[in-house]
Amino acid sequence: MRRADRLFQIVQHLRARRLTTAAQLAELLAVSERTVYRDIRDLSLSGIPVQGEAGVGYCLDRSFELTALMFTPDEVEAVVVGLRMAQAFAGHRLSHASVTALDKVILALPKHRRAEVERPQIYAPAVHAHPEVDSLRETLTSAINDRAVLQLVYADDNGRNTDRTVQPLALNFWGAVWTLAAWCRLRKDFRNFRLDRVKACTCTGDSFIDEPGKTLADFLRTVGVR
Repeated sequence: MRRADRLFQIVQHLRARRLTTAAQLAELLAVSERTVYRDIRDLSLSGIPVQGEAGVGYCLDRSFELTALMFTPDEVEAVVVGLRMAQAFAGHRLSHASVTALDKVILALPKHRRAEVERPQIYAPAVHAHPEVDSLRETLTSAINDRAVLQLVYADDNGRNTDRTVQPLALNFWGAVWTLAAWCRLRKDFRNFRLDRVKACTCTGDSFIDEPGKTLADFLRTVGVR
């Protein structure tokens, strides 16, 4: 990696986070911590408002902005592939948004680089899409964003319907099925609900707040996701 590219990546990484250590930057960039210290010093000397110190961590003054949006060729490929997957599997709303987002990516690139958008040969045909859960997925997405308590009629492994009052936290796509991660008030624990087993879903009109032990971060820790 060219040093100029490395310095740019450091700035972008610091812009996206509250605090980053030299060790984290060294791992990200595949260089030594000594190199990171030198790069941070040079960025500071060039006028970039890097705050912090060795052994503690670094951040950027929140008022600092880079006006130009720049992508490496690999980043362009990652964005294009991700948007193709969203278009294929994420439902009508995000499918439409992925098309307009790609237009913005193209416009953000210099004219001589716009052909890179056509370079990725990784596609996501919607062969595993489940149109029968599209409407439900949109309802659940809104409930997650609004922190709305839901009442589900859910078929268990034996096909028996059970009533569940849940606090929806996240949607997960496993390639063949979608699941809802939620706090189940009946079981007083986290549960994953397969969307194709949800027989009915209604909003109770109540909302919930994050409580210790019941948040998405708590759920991710229980399943071993950092």
